[in-house]
Amino acid sequence: MSAILASLIPTFLIIATGWLCRATNFVSEQQWAGLERVTYVIFFPALIIDTLSRADLSSVPVLGVGGALIGAILTMAVLVLALRPVLERRFGIDGPSFTSIFQGATRWNTFVGLAVAGGLFGQRGIALIAVAIAAMVPLLNLLAFYVFIRFAGQPRRSPWDILRSFLTNPFIWSCAVGLTLNLLAPPLPRPLAGYIEVMGRAALAAGLLIVGAGLDIRRLASPGLPHVLTASLKLILMPVIAVTYARFIGVSGDDMTVTIIAASVPSASAAYVLARQMGGNAGLMAEILTLQTLLALVSMPLLISLLR
Repeated sequence: MSAILASLIPTFLIIATGWLCRATNFVSEQQWAGLERVTYVIFFPALIIDTLSRADLSSVPVLGVGGALIGAILTMAVLVLALRPVLERRFGIDGPSFTSIFQGATRWNTFVGLAVAGGLFGQRGIALIAVAIAAMVPLLNLLAFYVFIRFAGQPRRSPWDILRSFLTNPFIWSCAVGLTLNLLAPPLPRPLAGYIEVMGRAALAAGLLIVGAGLDIRRLASPGLPHVLTASLKLILMPVIAVTYARFIGVSGDDMTVTIIAASVPSASAAYVLARQMGGNAGLMAEILTLQTLLALVSMPLLISLLR
């Protein structure tokens, strides 16, 4: 528990720093938007490419960790979609609000996962989280696109538009580039490798600052069913499902811990951006993200200690 807290506390201190900078207007709205774009399009892809291209994938259980997380995502997606008629009929949850519930229950914050896994297990932890990214990100984006098109009242998009949005997602193309370099290409020239490595180092701190800047404590004055439901599904049930699959596949030890970390982090801050762009309930999404990020400070160390 002490080692887990030692890794989590710096992570959440950086998040708190981001919140403080935003709350005091030390960093303006436009500056946050610029940092978010640079982190999303440059820093984070550089980190993924650097990690995946240099990772010894033969030494980590790619199929075990990746398979368990994919199974957990699909199970959760089916469960939330099955709840859709009840949420609409009994509680008046409309389509845009349901997209926020779906994203809140399924997506994951890669910045927090990378920081905690790297703090606990160093380069191996980052390599395992990179495997989780390669397994989860394409699937999560496909599911999110489907839910927005189906429930947010968006006009039908052509298959080409959907494919283009999917392929241009920085999380997806950076995974493809990193895996390709790992499997097919010789080592990168030292100047290019050094450039990518240095750019990637900025990703964790910048990403966590952005997570903190997106928190709005005032939105949690009166949490309702969507807030409680998504927090329960994402922070409690998702890790339990992932551990069940992981044990069945044979994952154990530190690899199991990283699986729990990947499954128990709060939902992604990118979910708020997607909600704004595709007609979801962005306000509800921000409230869900705020509540989950605050609760994760308690739930993550408890679940990691109990489930491993």
